[in-house]
Parts: sequence; C-alpha cells; structure tokens
Amino acid sequence: MDQMNYYHTREVSNTFETALTKVKQALADRGFGVITEIDLKEKFREKLNVDFREYRILGACNPKMAYHAIEQEYRIGVLLPCNILVQERTDGKVEVSAVNPMETMSAVQNQNLEAIAGEVSLKLKEAIDSL
Repeated sequence: MDQMNYYHTREVSNTFETALTKVKQALADRGFGVITEIDLKEKFREKLNVDFREYRILGACNPKMAYHAIEQEYRIGVLLPCNILVQERTDGKVEVSAVNPMETMSAVQNQNLEAIAGEVSLKLKEAIDSL
C-alpha cells in the first residue's frame, strides 16, 4: 500500500449492490467481519431531506488483530474498526476505498503496532485488489 496515502482505492465495474456484496466477501475471506454499516444516502435523506448518491461506510474488524493491537496500545480503539467506503461517484461509476492503517497508526507512535498495522494494511489492500 502506498505509504503516502491514507487510503487504497479501486474503481470496480459492478453495480453498487454487487460491489457491496463482493467487498463483504473479500473482507470475510481475509478474516474481517463487517461490524458496522453506515448508509449515508439514507441518513442524508432522513436527517437533511437531501437526495444523495449511494455512499456506504463499512466498519471492518479482524478480531485477532484488533485484540493484539489493543494489547499494545489500550486507546487504539479510537482508530477501530477499519473503514471501507463503497460509493457511487457522481459520474455513476462505483469505487471502493479502504483506510491505510499504516498511515493512521503512524500518529500513535508505538513501534509495537507497526507489524500489526502492516499486516492489516496488506490484507485490506488484497481485499480491494481482488475486486
């Protein structure tokens, strides 16, 4: 994963719903479960009466890796779970983006987290690249 970006992204040639399903499966194949799902299209309609494009934020967690991270840094939960964004862009194409934990965890300045963040980054990149 590019160390300069806080995310890894890929345009996919699927419908939004198909991309969402494939992302969840790709994450599951790598030991991640989706523990939160935020539908901003729905929230914006409900709270702001705004018609917005498909925009879903998935909170993905690999329990084993999360446990090891918390063992190393007890406040690391403020950076968990790992966010994955599935969105329909304004041009109608579907894009999937995943957070780069190597970038977000670099602010923590705990070298014990580096290996864990690297492993999570690699697995998220693999999931996005497999789509």
